[in-house]
Amino acid sequence: MKALVLSGGMGLRLRPFSHSMPKQLIPVANKPVLVHVVEGLRALGITEVGVVVGDRAEMIEGVLGDGSDLDVKITYIPQDAPHGLAHCVAIARDFLGDDDFVMYLGDQMLPDGVTELARDFRTERPDAQVVVHQVADPRAFGVAEVAADGRVVRLVEKPESPVSDLAVVGVYFFTAAIHQAVAAISAGNRGELEITDAIQWLVSSGADVRARVYRGFWKDTGRVDDVLECNRELLDRLKPSVRGEVDDASELIGAVVVEEGARIVRSRVVGPAVVGAGALVEDSDVGPHTAIGRDCVLSGTDVGYTIVQDGATVRDVASVRASVIGRDASVTSAPAGGGHRLVVGDHSRIEVAA
Repeated sequence: MKALVLSGGMGLRLRPFSHSMPKQLIPVANKPVLVHVVEGLRALGITEVGVVVGDRAEMIEGVLGDGSDLDVKITYIPQDAPHGLAHCVAIARDFLGDDDFVMYLGDQMLPDGVTELARDFRTERPDAQVVVHQVADPRAFGVAEVAADGRVVRLVEKPESPVSDLAVVGVYFFTAAIHQAVAAISAGNRGELEITDAIQWLVSSGADVRARVYRGFWKDTGRVDDVLECNRELLDRLKPSVRGEVDDASELIGAVVVEEGARIVRSRVVGPAVVGAGALVEDSDVGPHTAIGRDCVLSGTDVGYTIVQDGATVRDVASVRASVIGRDASVTSAPAGGGHRLVVGDHSRIEVAA
């Protein structure tokens, strides 16, 4: 089985970060979402991965390379514009051939993995298998109406009156039957070839389309709050490890990872938290669910439930909470007081109340 990973979206809801980097490269627990995705695919035994890329292909290739560091072989498939998920299948036809494949949206986080669902697909080989997740309010999602035996009766996109609470997750398993469906459909109301329409075409044609429920943690990392929630979830799974330097005046509490070359000086770090390679934390308090990237500097700062991306500097800022600070950004204090929720884009320079 091959994998097709979609990484060409614009990420409008993740601005300002998506102005300067693909949304799929936003770090969660100090690792880009896209790397988490590929690692999850490798755990399924998949070694051939096609990655659909848009106008920021160079940045994605800079992170994933040829895939050898992740023990996979990556083929990049350019898409000139976001024409829909089914369009991605169409342009990947040469790569996919007639092989079974899993299609995975590159901004989805399913840290509990889909091993059992992949096993079901490999064993039973329906024409298509969608992954669904129970949600409290299905109206914001594509919703699957599923029969008692697990077969999909129909798919409805963002229904006003949902027929079930099963939202369609951005992971799909397909046989080569999907190619006929993609060729048969036309662009929908958004002017795109919708994968929902292709799957519905299979259902209407009498094909064997099934749904399998994923019961673990799932998030579409399309918004800042979602990224922070994913970061919290993954940090909660941390095992403590100290490969950097921690001086005698500092204190580590709970599951804290201090990567090689990082230094903790006169500071208190309460886990779960990770301090990236080459980072310096001095005279600071770092609270739970905080990920500090590589080569960051935190000085005289109190920070918690926050992502500080690679190369950022935060000096003399009190009570930074529920924040995301972009790459190489600089945040310093101004003469005032109070807590802060910050969303700071890459390379920004801002001054906030101390």
